[in-house]
Amino acid sequence: MSHVRVGLLTREWPPDVYGGAGVHVEFLARELDRLVDLRVETFAAHGSWDRLDGANAALRVLATDLSMTAAVADRDLVHSHTWYANLGGHLAKLLHGVPHVMTSHSLEPRRPWKAEQLGGGYRISSWAEQTAIEAADAVIAVSAGMRTDVLAAYPLVDPARVHVVHNGIDTSLFAPRPDPAMLSAHGLDPARPVVIFVGRITRQKGLPHLLRAMRAVRRSAQLLLCASSPDTPQIAAEVETEVTALRDAGLDIVWLRDPLPRNDLMQLLSSSTVFVCPSVYEPLGIVNLEAMACAVPVVASNVGGIPEVVVGGETGVLIPYVAGDATAYEAGLATAIESMLDDPARAKDMGAAGRARAERDFGWPAIAEQTLAIYESVT
Repeated sequence: MSHVRVGLLTREWPPDVYGGAGVHVEFLARELDRLVDLRVETFAAHGSWDRLDGANAALRVLATDLSMTAAVADRDLVHSHTWYANLGGHLAKLLHGVPHVMTSHSLEPRRPWKAEQLGGGYRISSWAEQTAIEAADAVIAVSAGMRTDVLAAYPLVDPARVHVVHNGIDTSLFAPRPDPAMLSAHGLDPARPVVIFVGRITRQKGLPHLLRAMRAVRRSAQLLLCASSPDTPQIAAEVETEVTALRDAGLDIVWLRDPLPRNDLMQLLSSSTVFVCPSVYEPLGIVNLEAMACAVPVVASNVGGIPEVVVGGETGVLIPYVAGDATAYEAGLATAIESMLDDPARAKDMGAAGRARAERDFGWPAIAEQTLAIYESVT
């Protein structure tokens, strides 16, 4: 075990995990704890200033970062995750004179729709990310596609400081455990095919594209939406409208609006015919790994790091996404979903191949070892 004292800074931490970055931090920390002297600093533990109640969310984030900075004075290295904690890592580097490693799970310049959610706070989040990433001793990108995006968005960053360490999956936890009773409990017919979406309701995840694509999918299919946490009232209303229109057109839809316990999610994934990831931006897409580990074939957009996870024609189908050409993209999604429904044997083979790939290439112990090697390179 290394004696390096690491402070891991994160917004998401169980039970407050709502996205792929939170899953990444949870499981990475579990493995790193065996390798280093690890302490996790979370937003829930630090909170914000009462004086900022009702203020722009970005300001409250910065207040929490200040508290986390003070808390890591005894650490040899800090490792921050997402823009929410990046500034805390940067300030710790300045204040305590320790290396700052940051994992880039997404990039603010690639998510302009966040201005809808944060208003002027988006300019603050963009500034915080840029300040931290340009000064960090090492930047971990969760895919090769993400590394390319980092260097394109921030040309002042030295390429030698940007390392690729993929997201991972616990294949003992996420495993094929189909349960027809779980489908029935949520109002689905186990005898009919199920198309499943799992994700937050945000522009990034592309849910409206999937809903429009489903207009062309046979009515014998059922759509299961595990979709929660809308970013804005506007996208929430758009999804409501599309779901209502599909139901009126005869498609059976079950919409689970609250985050599910992990075991329930695993059983629903395992019981589905095909998982769809219609993201328009995705540094890696850990939910694709979760579906693959449950032996479910994947239909996904060919963006970001997704092709590094989903092998087109082997573990699923990849659909080209071109911004501004939604019609072609949605038609491609519909065709791919139909292809899975047309050939259940092929879909099952793809699911088995996805499970094998998840087991072989994306284990957390190896990812923690790669992360430790980066720590050692900067200390």
